[in-house]
Amino acid sequence: MNHLDQKVAEHYHKDGLFEEILTRLEKQNLDITQIKREDIASVDEFHVRGATVSKELAKTIPIEGKTILDMGSGIGGPCRMLADEYNCTATGIDLSPEFVRTANALSKLVGLEDKTFFVQGSAMDLPFEDNSFDVVWTQHVQMNIPDKNAFYSEAHRVLKPGGHFLYYDIFRKNDGNVLYPMPWASQEPMSFLIKNNEMAQIVEGLELKSISKQDQTTAGIDFFKSLLAKVKASGPPKLGLNVLMGDSTIPKLTNLLAHLEKGLLMLESGVYQK
Repeated sequence: MNHLDQKVAEHYHKDGLFEEILTRLEKQNLDITQIKREDIASVDEFHVRGATVSKELAKTIPIEGKTILDMGSGIGGPCRMLADEYNCTATGIDLSPEFVRTANALSKLVGLEDKTFFVQGSAMDLPFEDNSFDVVWTQHVQMNIPDKNAFYSEAHRVLKPGGHFLYYDIFRKNDGNVLYPMPWASQEPMSFLIKNNEMAQIVEGLELKSISKQDQTTAGIDFFKSLLAKVKASGPPKLGLNVLMGDSTIPKLTNLLAHLEKGLLMLESGVYQK
């Protein structure tokens, strides 16, 4: 693992993450032997709008029964959703050993260990053969990666001919100073923001065809406003993104909301086909 990858892994690392999730589930008087996927849905999708936007993304293509790769899979929520609701075989790769350990443990907890698989590794050097997956999926990952061409080239390489590349990401919209911390970076040296048209130029240069795009910024702003209002009124949720981000949750989310509202950053989802 190079120096930057190590820094990124450390940024997301939290000791005993799976055990903390178990403890929080027990405090809700849930039977640990009978945990369902919906019981952990509020914590297992580390991106704006969580499970809601993943389900929207899944509906953009015929995805039933496909083989999926999630590049930057976090603790595995999207993979479990795709395996459970669409009968997919889903593989996730993430830099963080603790995220990978937790992802595999959570899949076993909810009975999806035979359809979801998580490995530790770099999205810049995927340990998979060419043309391995029907769908490559990524959400809120490329902001930590300076070499965008290598990232998207790897996605293209492992995607089968005719397969789909699905993304949901944060992009720079206008020039201007971005203030940190953000959910993906405590400081600027870990952040590599580009504009959505720059991403499109790279991906289309790899001969991936654009199928659809959707500006998700307004939906993201509404989500953050609602979430922060609930936290102000009732305190942090018993099981939510605060488990992953700890004491820095509110400053990070508040910063991201402010930048979306000011038009410095934007959210976009989309589909390409090989």
